[in-house]
Amino acid sequence: MQPTVRWGVLSAAKIAREWLCPAIHNSSQGVITAIASRTPGKAEALAAPYGDVKCHSSYEALLADPNVDAIYIPLPNLGHVEWTEKALRAGKHVLCEKPIALEAAQIDGLIKLRDQTKLVAAEAFMVTHHPQWHRVRALLAEGAIGKLRHVQGAFSFYNDDVANIRNDASQAGGALRDIGVYPSVVTRFATGEEPTAISSRIDWDNGIDATARVWAEFPGFSIDFYVSMRMHPLQQMIFHGDAGWIRVATPFNAKAYGDDVIELRDRSGVVKTERFPLVDQYRVQIDNFNTSVLTGAPYLCPLEFSRGNQAMIDMIYEAAR
Repeated sequence: MQPTVRWGVLSAAKIAREWLCPAIHNSSQGVITAIASRTPGKAEALAAPYGDVKCHSSYEALLADPNVDAIYIPLPNLGHVEWTEKALRAGKHVLCEKPIALEAAQIDGLIKLRDQTKLVAAEAFMVTHHPQWHRVRALLAEGAIGKLRHVQGAFSFYNDDVANIRNDASQAGGALRDIGVYPSVVTRFATGEEPTAISSRIDWDNGIDATARVWAEFPGFSIDFYVSMRMHPLQQMIFHGDAGWIRVATPFNAKAYGDDVIELRDRSGVVKTERFPLVDQYRVQIDNFNTSVLTGAPYLCPLEFSRGNQAMIDMIYEAAR
């Protein structure tokens, strides 16, 4: 019988309903065995398509469930560190939605606890599991566009709903924590470099960063990007070298925003297109997590990588101040 990771889902948040629960259900070595929600009926509604799933009315009961090996945490931002710690102390592996912490220093404690418990703990940066980003990283490494000189990025959507948690300063909302992490993540992942200097401007709205514009220096290249919750949806990343460029058309929400397409213009002057039509980056993420749990293989996106990303977000906030 094939070994299986038994998953518990800590809340019935939208991302769990629409993306992660289907990904776990369809993964090669994972199964949903329990869901917890503090709102009556929500766990049961989420569990309905997935067969024999135990529904808990408290998060503590989920962590105590002996039939759960790993916990997926899609809670509001303020609860991520607390419940990641609690899950690890309960002996569960953890995949937590971004941002896993609100400051880089908080991740140090999670790394220490992960090492003490010898469990897998990680932030759910699904983009690092999509083969389009492994392809971009390979193209840059082999010099397909010569020397990388500059990166440009954008990620936006329109949401001015004051009742939405993303617009709630008391719940650590804001554009940088929700979507600003992604231009940072993919640039760091594709290049293997970390920023050396940052400047930024933030448009604040009722205490949250509604729009942020960022300029950063990396070793050998620069980047500028903007993220906004007050603009029509747009996402794009461009890597510009001295001998060509790479454009990633749907860098973050592949499928949901559009087709997974990379365009490469190299020294030949011809634009070559590569497509990834069959990839569910959430399922690939779960498959990789399951493999790490079952075999002990290193996880692709470890907490150390997440700490570097949070450090960049911290620098952006500080530069704006």
